[in-house]
Amino acid sequence: MSNPYRLRFTEDELPPKRKAKSTEAKTASVPQPPTLRHSEDMRGHKAPKLIHAADEMGLVELHRSASKENEDDNVAVEAAQRGEEVAERALQTSGHATRKLREHRSQPRSTEEVPSGSKAQQKRAIKHQYAKDAAKAAREGTETVAQTGNVVERTIEKLRKGIDHFRQNAKHTIVLLAIFLALSMLMNIASSCALVFQGLSSAIGSTTYPSADGDMLAAEAEYCAMEARLQSDLDNYERDHDYDEYEYDLDPIGHDPYVLISTLTALHGGEWTISEVRGTLQWLFRLQYELTETETTEQKPDPENPDVDKDYVTVKVELKNNKLSHLQYEILTEAQLSMYSMYMATLGNRPDLFPDSEYIGRYGEGSYIHYDIPPEALADEKFAAMVKEAEKYLGYPYVWGGSSPSTSFDCSGFVCWVLNHSGWSVGRTTAQGLCDYCTPVRASDARPGDLVFFVGTYDTPEVSHVGIYVGNNMMIHCGDPITYSNLNSVYWQQHLYCYGRLP
Repeated sequence: MSNPYRLRFTEDELPPKRKAKSTEAKTASVPQPPTLRHSEDMRGHKAPKLIHAADEMGLVELHRSASKENEDDNVAVEAAQRGEEVAERALQTSGHATRKLREHRSQPRSTEEVPSGSKAQQKRAIKHQYAKDAAKAAREGTETVAQTGNVVERTIEKLRKGIDHFRQNAKHTIVLLAIFLALSMLMNIASSCALVFQGLSSAIGSTTYPSADGDMLAAEAEYCAMEARLQSDLDNYERDHDYDEYEYDLDPIGHDPYVLISTLTALHGGEWTISEVRGTLQWLFRLQYELTETETTEQKPDPENPDVDKDYVTVKVELKNNKLSHLQYEILTEAQLSMYSMYMATLGNRPDLFPDSEYIGRYGEGSYIHYDIPPEALADEKFAAMVKEAEKYLGYPYVWGGSSPSTSFDCSGFVCWVLNHSGWSVGRTTAQGLCDYCTPVRASDARPGDLVFFVGTYDTPEVSHVGIYVGNNMMIHCGDPITYSNLNSVYWQQHLYCYGRLP
């Protein structure tokens, strides 16, 4: 860093050191200020010699030494400046003494000061008086300049000590400066790392279940206990009821624990305890399972007395499992649905919590199939735009009703998002709605960019699933997770409905 107070001398600008061969030579080596102009009678006066003595004491050397030293050393620089100022005062003082002598010589004499006698005696007396006054003035000037010279000597000595101190400690100063810079860099790095770590911790924290393990395990246990009681009721239904005939239409009972815990966490906005969610567990259970009992009565002959008809009662028991994983779209807000999908994508960063879950290993690295689409297919700009947008979401979890990256997607939500961001405007519709939007085409005529539709993938009379055809019997779709799939598989061939061309 440059010092704004550094002495402005360069090596070339400094006058060279010379050995004084005579008084006249030394006088010529130092530029004289205009105030030091002496008459022929004053050439032998000591004032000019004192100026040369100041030169000999190292004024020139002062400038040269100060300019050669490290200009960042403020102590040495300030000492040099003080030395320069004192030297200038010495020159001014010497000039003052000379001017005082000159003024004395030119001052008019009063009649009392003029001695009596002959003109020759008067001249000798006046000359003697001039000499006496000149000697006095010279002594006064000499004393003043001598005092100034002592100040200069002391200042130069301080300057030299300062320079020597800097020379002796220069290495230490450099080492300290290097340590300071290194510490500053480490502090900056630490600060940056702290920010990164804070952001990383925040990201990890926001995808980790905040509730205690005991509370989460207790919630899962209580929900399982309710399912177990339901199953027991169904298993012992005929023992506990008295009907003539029984008919059953029962969906399987069950849920995934990660779906339950993620739903509870989203509903309660974060951390919860088992006592806080017991009512929520019962509410979710009633939403998931719909048990209906339908009785029908008809007259039939009594088996024991065929001539008599009796009421014959039949009960039809139906259990519909609405699937816990399909409830979120109806019961969660947009923000809660986003939270739910985030927890499901990471399994709350607790894959050890429920190791038997079917979701273990479903998401994350290697959880989806990637397919390299032939370059000739990507020559179509619209299709290329579709693929570019669709591949952004490979690995995203399936979320019933999801229709954006923040909430993740279901099958129709994914296709609608891709189309709306690659040249079409289809809004948000179902798989059946997309099928109605397209023109049906035969499988042999299907080309990259067409949509492919399926039925029967879940319990609905309409088209139940949709994907984007990419050629070579491959599609990209929102399975669980979003992935590429081969249409030649037995499952997809069993449910294939048709291909459709976008307008």
